[in-house]
Amino acid sequence: MLAAALNHLLDSDSTLRARLAPFKGEVIELRAAPLPPLRLALAEGGRMEPAAEAAAPCLTIAIGPGALAAALRGEDHFLRQVEIAGNARLATEVMFLLRHLRWDAEEDLSRLLGDALAHRVAGAARGLAALHLEAARRIAEGFMEYALEERPILVSRRSMELLAAGSSRLRDELDRLEQRIRNLEAR
Repeated sequence: MLAAALNHLLDSDSTLRARLAPFKGEVIELRAAPLPPLRLALAEGGRMEPAAEAAAPCLTIAIGPGALAAALRGEDHFLRQVEIAGNARLATEVMFLLRHLRWDAEEDLSRLLGDALAHRVAGAARGLAALHLEAARRIAEGFMEYALEERPILVSRRSMELLAAGSSRLRDELDRLEQRIRNLEAR
């Protein structure tokens, strides 16, 4: 199924397929615990097909356990959770593919529903996604305000800075007091 989905996306961009074409026959292994490893072989014309179990991977891509959370923070954070080993040229092309491969859901919907209805459905989906993101942002802000102000289970940065400055002053004054006591004892 993964190969079919990737081929569907690759079919929409012939330049990406052309970049993968020179690597025909090479095997890519995708590891994302707790799922079993998935192996894909590059086929004719830059397409993908399931690889044989015994085929040795030329490139291994391991996705770390924090990848999903990192993906929500952005592409750079996600890529820090990905470890790549193997053929460096193929890795470069796969990373280019990850950055540039996009699904045009509206185009696929238009084949099923027609252009006008697909545009409206896609617009509604984008609006719903934006609504959910805004709600999540507001919930997070509300929780932070509650945790800092209403029922302080967290400490604000400003409070920590004031505490650190006060502790530093207290330590300095204690050092001076100890020095005075030593001077008085010496007399």
